[in-house]
Parts: sequence; C-alpha cells; structure tokens
Amino acid sequence: MDTTIETFQADVIDASMQVPVILDFWAPWCGPCKSLGPMLEKLEQQYQGRFKLVKVNTDEQQQLAQHFRIRSIPTVFAIVGGRPVDQFQGALPEGQLREFLDRLMPNPAEIELDAAMTAIEQGDRETAASHLKKSLALDPSSDIARMTYAQLLLDSDEPAAAHEQMQALSAVGKIDPHAQALAARIQAVLEENRLPPSPELEARIAANPGDLQARLDLAQHCIAHKAWEPALEQLLEIVQRDRAFGEDIGRKTMIQVFELAASQPQLVSAWRRKLSSSLF
Repeated sequence: MDTTIETFQADVIDASMQVPVILDFWAPWCGPCKSLGPMLEKLEQQYQGRFKLVKVNTDEQQQLAQHFRIRSIPTVFAIVGGRPVDQFQGALPEGQLREFLDRLMPNPAEIELDAAMTAIEQGDRETAASHLKKSLALDPSSDIARMTYAQLLLDSDEPAAAHEQMQALSAVGKIDPHAQALAARIQAVLEENRLPPSPELEARIAANPGDLQARLDLAQHCIAHKAWEPALEQLLEIVQRDRAFGEDIGRKTMIQVFELAASQPQLVSAWRRKLSSSLF
C-alpha cells in the first residue's frame, strides 16, 4: 500500500492500533530500495497479516518525508499503537529483516494467555481452558499460563489434574509464593477425603484445645473450601500455642493463605497484623 499525507492517518496511525505497521520510505531511483521493497512485500505475505506494509514515495510525498526527517533512503519505521518504536536505514539481509519484524510481533503464546484471562473474567471456563492449552502448547515453559490453568482445573473440581500442572512448573516457578500457596490448596483438596471429618476434629479441639494436629487438619478442610478466616483462626492458634509445631507449619500455612486470599485485602491485612502481633 502506498500512502499519502491525506490517507496517512487511516493507513498508518489507525492501522497500527491493530497490527504493527512497517513504513517504508523509498524512491524509484534508489538502488537499495529496489531490493528491500520486494523483500518486505514477500515477508508481508509470509507473515499472513501479522504486520502491514505501507510505502511512502519520497519524491511524491515530500511533506511526509520532511515530517519524519528522512535524510537517506531506504528508511524504515516500525509504527505500533500510533507511535514509532523502531527503525533502520539501508537494505538489510532477509535474516536481519525477520529479526526486526519478530521483535514487533506479539508472542502467540501470550495472545492465547490474554484471551484466556478475558474468558476467565467473563466466567467462560471452557473457552479459557482451550486458550490455556494452546498457550502451553506454544510455550510449555510459561509458569504463568501453567499456574492459571492449574487454578482453573482446581476450580473445576479437578485437583489431580491441577496437581500435575503444578508439578510441571519450572524450579523458579515452584518457589513463587503464589505457586506455593496454590499448591497448598490443591494438596488440601486432595487430602480432604483422607482427613478426619470436620465435626470429629471440632469435637477433639473442644475436648483438648491443645490438639494442634486437629487444628491443622481442620484448617486444611477450611482451605479446601476457601473458608479463609476459619482456617486462619486455627492456624494462628497453632502459632500462639507452639511455634515449633510441624516446623512452624502454622505460620507458613498462614502465609500461603494470605496469598490465596489476596482478593480480600482487608481480611489479609487484619490477619497479618494478628500474626505479627503474636510473633513480636
């Protein structure tokens, strides 16, 4: 596409809101332009709409050339979101051209992840799961996509599948506080059927307030059902009664619950203060 001063807004600025626009300043008498132009046209076809090529004949569009302060040709600008983000002068080899273009292209895996997040916000779990699978197929190393998929599986009552996703996280991903909190909840859901029933645990605590294992098991029941405050009550009691119990498991599990309950900042803030008060 050749643009003019009259059509520049639609051809370049508006179009760059959708895909990157490659703006090629050239002239018919320019030798390097004769090799660069056809190569850009070929790549535009190969990239199948992932960018748009717009050409400016500097002999005919001197006002545009002056606006962009063109001193030599060919000069190529990359326009994204209405703004120039990169440029080069002269004719580049095809390999370097591809590198230049690839830096501008949205990552396909990230596009799928963004679509999944949108679907989750809209309450469409099935569509979200489909996008997350595609994202992970494109980039299996994405811890964010994997954790998001694990959360979705857990919310869909598939804790075993969620556990498998968490096991596939990278070593760095596994030590992320949010990942550790999510893994703790998945484990709580998996273990819930193996724990004594909640009424039995409540009876044990009533008979013996110092039964810290019963308190921990009851907290795990609560975590499995997203009952954050009752879980925190039991865990804080463990911290207050015996900090060393289970290698400080009361405090460690409280921190995991804080991560899980991040959508309730007032609750988390209040219980953080209670924990801090107990510790110090």
